[in-house]
Amino acid sequence: MNILVVEDDFISRRLLCRYLEKSGNCDVAINGNEAVAAVHEALDSGNHYDLICLDIMMPGMSGQEALTAIRQLEGERGIHVGQGARVIMTTALEDHVNVRQAFKASADGYVVKPIEKQKLFKLLNELGLTMTVDG
Repeated sequence: MNILVVEDDFISRRLLCRYLEKSGNCDVAINGNEAVAAVHEALDSGNHYDLICLDIMMPGMSGQEALTAIRQLEGERGIHVGQGARVIMTTALEDHVNVRQAFKASADGYVVKPIEKQKLFKLLNELGLTMTVDG
């Protein structure tokens, strides 16, 4: 499985990678611009991401903006909603406006920080990305 963790906070980025590293190749991006570039490169190489964990609050391009750009890139390549990467928004924002905006932009899930491994893996399993929680 190809995984992209997009997070501007080093500790959060490292934690997510540790949670997910046994499930596949885990790339990182520190902002929305890097995320969109990584997805563009992956799509061009034919090695698309299966999972993207995307923080909402980042400097420059926000996670919401990056999600819209990622879905646009997929659409340009004929990848319809539900066929592309599973995108989980990872954020400290739990308000209804951000949740609705994320799902309107075709996010597949929403996890509030601090991220608990069991909750993350339960959501991933519900999305068809079968993973087991170690420890």
